[in-house]
Amino acid sequence: MVAASAIGDPRFFRRTGPHDLGRITAEIGIPTPEGVDRLIEAVAPLQSARPEDLSFLDNRRYASALEATRAGVVIVHPQMASRVPPTAVALVTREPYLAWARVCALFHPLPPLTSGIHPSAVIDPTAEIDPSAEIAPFVVVGPHARIGARSRIAPFAHIGTGVIIGEDCRIGSNAVLSHALLGDRVVLFPGVAIGQDGFGFATTSTGHVSVPQLGRVVIHNDVEVGANSTIDRGSANDTVIGAGTRIDNLVQIGHNVRTGRCCVIVALAGISGSTVLEDFVVVAGQAGFAGHLRIGKGARIGAQAGVIADVPPGVEMLGSPAFPAKEFFRQVATLKKLATRAKPPETPSSKTETD
Repeated sequence: MVAASAIGDPRFFRRTGPHDLGRITAEIGIPTPEGVDRLIEAVAPLQSARPEDLSFLDNRRYASALEATRAGVVIVHPQMASRVPPTAVALVTREPYLAWARVCALFHPLPPLTSGIHPSAVIDPTAEIDPSAEIAPFVVVGPHARIGARSRIAPFAHIGTGVIIGEDCRIGSNAVLSHALLGDRVVLFPGVAIGQDGFGFATTSTGHVSVPQLGRVVIHNDVEVGANSTIDRGSANDTVIGAGTRIDNLVQIGHNVRTGRCCVIVALAGISGSTVLEDFVVVAGQAGFAGHLRIGKGARIGAQAGVIADVPPGVEMLGSPAFPAKEFFRQVATLKKLATRAKPPETPSSKTETD
């Protein structure tokens, strides 16, 4: 194993630089400190950073690491600027984590695009692929599919008939897409399955009869879908994922689900058919939803919550079945009091001593 102060093993991550402070502050969108001229070679954690590295702090719990760091430049919130050691230059911003993201992308950009179609890819003659797109080995692109400018399709991905992929998208290895329309800058990680049949069937006395699923999956701009997550196509209406939404690994989204803008859905969550998540809803890990619900704007659903009713905007829900947080904690406190209540006094023994 190779140890290093900076993050980003060069075997896996391309690195640019060094970059001067002016380039870095321009990326963050803040003024360059006056009278400071410093060249930064890499980004690194506070604990291992060298004088030629840049680091950041976004959590007060690590303030002691900030005070002891050897980093040459540190991105911090204004409230922590006084704790930056004199050996470091403080880049002060109210959004240090966002600044860190931008600087990391500066030092570690995506690999350069390799435009063109690999000879082993199988491309239907009716498919439309922008010349700037990158089609890796063993990709399959079906009839009448369209792939936009600068999009990257990784090995063994399958792009089904009629699928549309916008510009600057990244489709991971072994992803499978059918009945889907993707906007720009959509990222699908390896193993994602988009557009398969929804879980719809009629039950009879002799068994189940599958109902044709005639909708699509519509994914708006700037959405990311984590590895091995699945999004079913609609039964009649479309399944829609709103712009800027982030979906973690191993998430299941049923047919006709609609999410608003910038929702966050964490790993192992399951959303049943025809449920609507309004803008900026956050769903924690392993939460589950019954079907045909409406989750209001900005609601927060806790880990392992079981949501069986509509949720008003801005409410935090916990537990299974899920209750508003205040009510949930009140129930927990009541149960704790009952469990720890003093035991009743023991009754006198009926046994008597004999002479």
